[in-house]
Amino acid sequence: MYSSQSLLGIWKLVSYEVEIQETGEIIYTMGKSPSGFACFTKNNHVMVTLTGDDRKVARNDQERAHLLNTIVSYAGTYRIVGNEWVTSVQVAWNPEWVNSEQRRQFEIQGNNLRVFTTWRVMPNWADKGMQRSILTFSKVD
Repeated sequence: MYSSQSLLGIWKLVSYEVEIQETGEIIYTMGKSPSGFACFTKNNHVMVTLTGDDRKVARNDQERAHLLNTIVSYAGTYRIVGNEWVTSVQVAWNPEWVNSEQRRQFEIQGNNLRVFTTWRVMPNWADKGMQRSILTFSKVD
């Protein structure tokens, strides 16, 4: 179906939604205009950085801690398994992800990449219970 060639290049984040499993509710944990990129290289490395909208410079520890809830960032090597990319995480904003595998279902339609995480409790929004992220990217390069 897909190969690592399918993902090659740089993809810019267009939208980031979170679906709550229990209720089906869609929430915008990163705001309505988040930013970010996913970069896939020829040698099967991937880097993903996503940030929420309306981030402001922190002036104290409490504000710095709050900023951690509006960022997702990780990098490692990836492989394609059917319609999933599986990242062997080597570095991440959340230490729990280091040395883990992160699985993402995806589909490509023209210049758009639609991504679905597995159902899980996201460390940034653990109070929401089981959830999955639904992301849309547009091809830049």
